[in-house]
Amino acid sequence: MSDTSPTKGFISGGVGGVCLVLTGHPLDTMKVRLQTMPRPAPGQAPIYMGTIDCARKIFLKEGPRGFYKGMAAPLVGVTPIFAISFFGFNVGKAIQQSKPDDPLSYPQLFGAGMVAGVFSTLVMAPGERIKCLLQIQQSAATAKYAGPVDCAKQLYREGGIRSIYKGTMATFLRDVPASGMYFMSYEWLQQILTPEGQSRKDLSALRTLFAGGMAGVFNWLVAIPPDVLKSRLQTAPEGTYPNGIRSVFAQLMREEGIFALYKGVTPVMLRAFPANAACFLGYEMSMKFLNWAEQEMRTRF
Repeated sequence: MSDTSPTKGFISGGVGGVCLVLTGHPLDTMKVRLQTMPRPAPGQAPIYMGTIDCARKIFLKEGPRGFYKGMAAPLVGVTPIFAISFFGFNVGKAIQQSKPDDPLSYPQLFGAGMVAGVFSTLVMAPGERIKCLLQIQQSAATAKYAGPVDCAKQLYREGGIRSIYKGTMATFLRDVPASGMYFMSYEWLQQILTPEGQSRKDLSALRTLFAGGMAGVFNWLVAIPPDVLKSRLQTAPEGTYPNGIRSVFAQLMREEGIFALYKGVTPVMLRAFPANAACFLGYEMSMKFLNWAEQEMRTRF
């Protein structure tokens, strides 16, 4: 088994995903609230004036727990999602290599990252749908869903499996190119941050944090417009957008303009660096542990 085998990537990706959710969910909640708030009527102020106002209102009305609404769905699903994503990346690399440790060009790394996006979308889409619906609930007294399991049950009763998977194509359009950018930029930063004469295995935790954090920023620069469309589609009542993501895009352009595609960009970018820094640090630490454990087993047995 090589140092970057798909199996090790699967396990370490799950570890990295848990680190990402625990670090980034509060800002993800703010992102979804800003993206999905209704357009104010003429003469009325919007529900949230911006990121800081959104944070203040969530804290005052819902307390600290309000920032963690909907976290159970991605936390429960994050291990398979990120495990499959990192597994997909390593599969994407393997199909382009004749030997396990052959170096790849940046376009090849981008392609391997896109494979990761394809792998993860089918697992991620239902969790994203449930997470977004829970995140936009602002009051326990008027909440439609008691939690992720209740949300999934109600969605299935209302529209079957298609309702649970609503927004899958939008998630696909977001995650495939964004994953390509995510993994390519991380590999690029790891290479340029490696001191001359040393290997990537010698990188400090600080440099790994920086590379992971910046990879998250590059990822969201690509992902934010389709993410806005996805959030609108997944939280809208049935029948609002008859043609799916195309209807969302047409209405948004007609009523709000192109800058609406970047709603929620501030909390996204504030979240992107620390959450993805934690993700890749967790991933790299797990990989080092698995490589060490494998070596120990080889020497003993």
